[in-house]
Amino acid sequence: MRFAAAERDTALAEAAGEVLAKQAGAEQIRAGWPGGRTEAVDAVWRTLAGVGVTGALVPESADGLGLDENALPPLMRALGRSGLPVPAAETVAVGASLLAAAGAPQLAAVLGGSALLTVSLTSDAPVPFAARADLIAVPADDGLRLHTRDDVELEPVDSVDGSRRLARVHPPAGGGLLLAEGPAELAVAHRRGVLATAALLVGLGERMLELTVAHVRERQQFGVPVGSFQAVKHALADVELAVRFARPAVLAAGWAQAAGDAEAAVRTSMAKVLASDAARKAARTSIQCHGAMGYTTECDLHLYAKRAWALAADWGGPAEHREFIAGHLGLTGSAGIVSQGVTT
Repeated sequence: MRFAAAERDTALAEAAGEVLAKQAGAEQIRAGWPGGRTEAVDAVWRTLAGVGVTGALVPESADGLGLDENALPPLMRALGRSGLPVPAAETVAVGASLLAAAGAPQLAAVLGGSALLTVSLTSDAPVPFAARADLIAVPADDGLRLHTRDDVELEPVDSVDGSRRLARVHPPAGGGLLLAEGPAELAVAHRRGVLATAALLVGLGERMLELTVAHVRERQQFGVPVGSFQAVKHALADVELAVRFARPAVLAAGWAQAAGDAEAAVRTSMAKVLASDAARKAARTSIQCHGAMGYTTECDLHLYAKRAWALAADWGGPAEHREFIAGHLGLTGSAGIVSQGVTT
């Protein structure tokens, strides 16, 4: 089967890509790190909200675009390539549609980009962007509940990617608006989060490869570009191959979720494994081809590499998803269930 994004799904990604190309450079990405001016990031997010990004999966009756999961791979890939430090998976793939289903009054502010929303489906785990989000949805005994920033206690947590602004969230007992309950409803939200994160990783892998190809064309050693060395060519070709294998797997997972396919969960796990491996390979090889300077804060590459390392472990790491796939194939004692995600 050949998977390709439909025109209606790529239109939103193209519109978002145009905004990101003009407004989301390295300066805006660095602004998301501690000590930076997050107003620059927020301004780009509001512009993206204006073209419909935040309401991609929200029904038209609730002022959204009414798209399905097929729209997530191209859109998240574009956001991943940009490196913009925003809760894209948490808001677009998971949170906004849950707010719409619950009739939450905060939905309008989220769709307009004036309120930053983040979500975690894992109890007691650090929540990405919680340290600067206006609205935070976290698990409770009866499901997933939405809280305002002022209603919770936050405990900042260090991350390899400082722009993710992790924090442990301690909500009040019995407070917040119930957004989702029951295993089936939470499983749908979880699969969407995994899918979106996989697509972000594909975009990050593509961007790191582009940066590195440009670098090895310019960087010279022994009087010739280092990109002319066979070892460098082969290393970057391996990255390209890994990214190309991950891209259709993510599209297939989006199709499976939108179609209600019985294999949606395992296809989504396959996409996350391939995308995580591809992005981590891209990061490792890119740093190597930059002469190891790519990990330093002065080099733009580190902004993407550190995001890739963090997202590879988020919403379940590759080992966790491989275990689920193995169980589904009967290769382990129990199929089990992939946990609701691990945040780093």
